Amino acid sequence: MSDKSHKIVILGGGTAGWMTAMIMARHWQDKAVEITLLESSDIGIIGVGEGSTPALRQFFERMGISEKEWMPQCNATYKVGITFSQWSTREGYKEYFHPFKFRLDEQFAPAFFHSAHMRRQGVDVPAHPNDFFLSPRLAEKHLAPVPHYNFPFEPNYGYHFDSSLLGRFLRDKAKKLGVRHKEGKVSEVVQSKSGHITCLKTEQGEQIDADFFVDCSGFSGVLMQKALKVPFTSFDSNLFNNAAVAIPSNSTSEIPSQTLSTAMKCGWRWQIPLTNRHGNGYVYSSQYCSAEEAEVELRTALGLLDEDVPARHLKMKVGRLEKHWHKNCLAIGLSQGFIEPLEATALFLVQQAAALFVDAYEKGQFSEQNQSAYNATINGYFEGIRDYIVGHYITSSRTDTQYWLDCQNNQKNMSDSLSHILDVWNQGGNLEEELTRQRITGYYSPISWHCLLAGSGYFPKSQKLRRPSATDKQVNLKKISEFLHRCSLNFDPQAKYLHQQAVESV
Repeated sequence: MSDKSHKIVILGGGTAGWMTAMIMARHWQDKAVEITLLESSDIGIIGVGEGSTPALRQFFERMGISEKEWMPQCNATYKVGITFSQWSTREGYKEYFHPFKFRLDEQFAPAFFHSAHMRRQGVDVPAHPNDFFLSPRLAEKHLAPVPHYNFPFEPNYGYHFDSSLLGRFLRDKAKKLGVRHKEGKVSEVVQSKSGHITCLKTEQGEQIDADFFVDCSGFSGVLMQKALKVPFTSFDSNLFNNAAVAIPSNSTSEIPSQTLSTAMKCGWRWQIPLTNRHGNGYVYSSQYCSAEEAEVELRTALGLLDEDVPARHLKMKVGRLEKHWHKNCLAIGLSQGFIEPLEATALFLVQQAAALFVDAYEKGQFSEQNQSAYNATINGYFEGIRDYIVGHYITSSRTDTQYWLDCQNNQKNMSDSLSHILDVWNQGGNLEEELTRQRITGYYSPISWHCLLAGSGYFPKSQKLRRPSATDKQVNLKKISEFLHRCSLNFDPQAKYLHQQAVESV
């Protein structure tokens, strides 16, 4: 970024808009950059109980914002991972935990990989991921992932939070960083002969000029899709879910430290624990059930069928833009694309898109080479995450509805990357080497892929498993279990820890 004054306008608030504003304002705080965020109070924010990856923790640390400051204001709780329940019908594998990896887990990951490899070779050995990692034990006991001082291993975790409250919190922080806040609804996007955006006109009669524009307008894609006509690539041939219904429920005395993903007839439902309530939702495909049917199924599962608790229905546009940075406009958040919330990757993609952009923009501003490289990188993230999500459906063994049968039989629409991963796994090959060969470990780690495939019991169909022989090197699960149990004694119940945190923040 040169010393020349630059004006940047971000269209749309919410978590994505204000997070982007903060990243840019912090990165260019010593530059002559004027950042304005324009949002309309008439346009609602998709605010439900939401989860994150550990990347959100890194964001707050870089912004110098403590957990004691932001968590109580957003009804936030800690998240150590996700339990997937009833996705598989295979005996012993009807539920598994996808952990956020602790540094401690590096000690037992090789043992897990070895056991999974033996199981794929036809040897009858335990290979369930829950036996090898600390996070499932913390989740089982509702423990916060913040250890006592004497525990020497660095924890790793994400959060659950109220997305509406988080958006407001980030707005206040961004304004303190110098971001200007304007309210108004765009009536016209003015473009030059070259197609670049020159200004935005609002229904309130204001004209807002800028050198660069950021589209955080959500699924409507006001700037990138409607004005600049950037094509949208749908993922509907891979991922069938396109709708959701959300219903809150009362919190419990014990606050879970995990997200729960439970398979339903035509999709799956989430349970996200906040300090004041549980956020619940059913992500489903409208091709297989109606909104009314989905709501009844969710209410029945929650025991709220006869309760007067309002439901919120949402539509999802699953896919990505062909370009995320085009001319003098950048799309971030729902305007650039969306992959269903199964692994809570939405804010991770916002952070990556914003952080990588400021680096690329400083190197070449509007150079075509930097734009192309940036777009290829972001598309790689979308496709890598998509493949991991698709893997959940391909590996399911449910046969109770046509939805699940179609998900499993949809292998012709798999990417070459996912196809190779599953081939290596089923043929008993080295999965870690394959992921490294494809250069995709930055999207999901070998631990994540092993947890998905072994956790769902997706092992090669072969002859009857043989008992381990004297030459088979087996893992001592009893010692691992005892060690992890003793480690878990260094953590407090989440309800207790959050109460202390709230008291100290007053």
